[in-house]
Amino acid sequence: MTDFPLNPEPTPLIFERHGEGRHGVPVPEPGDGARDLIPASLRRKTPPRLPEVPEFEVVRHYIELSLKNHHVDRAMYPLGSCTMKYNPKINEDMARAPGFAAGHPLAPDEQIQGSLELIWHLGEILKEIAGLDAITMQPAAGAQGELTGVLVVRAFHKKQGNPRKTVLIPDSAHGTNPATAAIAGYQVKSLKSGPDGQMDLGELERALNEDVACLMITNPSTLGIFERNIGEIAGMVHNVGARLYMDGANMNALMGRVRPGDFGVDVMHYNLHKTFSTPHGGGGPGSGPVAVKADLEEFLPVPVIEREGDHFRRVWDKPDSIGKVHTFLGNFGMHVRAYAYILMLGRKGIRHTADAAVLNANYIAARIEQKYPLPFGRGMHESVFTGAPLKEHGIRTTDVAKRLLDYGFHAPTIYFPLIVPEALMIEPTETATREELDRFCDAMLAIAAEAESNPEMLKGAPHSTPVGRMDEARAARSPDVRYDFNAA
Repeated sequence: MTDFPLNPEPTPLIFERHGEGRHGVPVPEPGDGARDLIPASLRRKTPPRLPEVPEFEVVRHYIELSLKNHHVDRAMYPLGSCTMKYNPKINEDMARAPGFAAGHPLAPDEQIQGSLELIWHLGEILKEIAGLDAITMQPAAGAQGELTGVLVVRAFHKKQGNPRKTVLIPDSAHGTNPATAAIAGYQVKSLKSGPDGQMDLGELERALNEDVACLMITNPSTLGIFERNIGEIAGMVHNVGARLYMDGANMNALMGRVRPGDFGVDVMHYNLHKTFSTPHGGGGPGSGPVAVKADLEEFLPVPVIEREGDHFRRVWDKPDSIGKVHTFLGNFGMHVRAYAYILMLGRKGIRHTADAAVLNANYIAARIEQKYPLPFGRGMHESVFTGAPLKEHGIRTTDVAKRLLDYGFHAPTIYFPLIVPEALMIEPTETATREELDRFCDAMLAIAAEAESNPEMLKGAPHSTPVGRMDEARAARSPDVRYDFNAA
């Protein structure tokens, strides 16, 4: 059992630091006539009840919170399928460079040549990594990239005379894929995986017909497994005139090793915020570029960036384009971060990154699989374990996740994918050191031992956090939190 303080002192709410008349920054009164710019019906009758806190107290408050929080700069963040990873601070500096950060979104091409050049070069690199022919950098996240890709496929089929009716999605695909296909106007047909977690080719063959627009796969899948029969799958899909879409959320396992376009993928999206250095998950911006084979290029969103000698320009005259999917140039700061990261790694570094991600995940699997079995075997960059054997001691996966907080680790993804009972999806990424991996594995094994010797202690975890185990159902249904100044 790890040592931890019982009932640690909670950090006061910022409202509890409130003091009447305390000010951090003086805000000038509005000038003459400024109030009249807002219609009277929209003006507050009384000032908002905000805490009054001096600036240095605000800084101390958030520093104290950060020390109690679990984040990527504190320890390994093993959330599966989310790639919470290394974020070199130089990338942040580059994204904040005045020439990039201060560029006006409505500036003409002549005034933003550097920005257009960066986007164009990044697109060329991403095309090469994917083995595809054309790309759009507009989509703001993976889910929007999915939608963009499926809409491109729909436009392609529509030009052939029939947009088709159905999208096939295996149950091992990324969880957003069915919603994406439905939003694009398609019926969704789910395909069950085989007992080894691979796609069932017989099930695929029975589902394929000339009403199918595309098959959406995630490869490596959400189980962390590479589809061994991907070439045969692509051939089956193409034989009925459909297209093969690949969710590229797990490209950190493949980049530099294999190119999806080479094994038959027609369209795929990247998650720049997963694969190329910017941790996501806090509600911040993402980026989901979509790369396609040449026969789909004409349908990509406008504008596209083209190079003419040393000059770069936005081109809007694309009559078969699906139209714009994001304002201006997409989430440009994400492009800058990704470009800086790729230049830092170089070709060999990109390949090494994938190798290290797969090695780290399999190291964890080798160390803990005796206590947390792998229903579908070891994965690539991540593995999906089951905590089902602990149920004989009355312990559920959620108890393991809560107890990990006492050992200083954020919990992995749990109860997903649904086809694995008591699932724990663990992805260490390439940046965890051997020592950190061992510390995590030691914690997981210690928790398995505690499940046998002291299950009640696990059921009450976490014990070292300022707030103990919450009523999660109530928190989800009643998220409104208020502070009563008068009661303080």
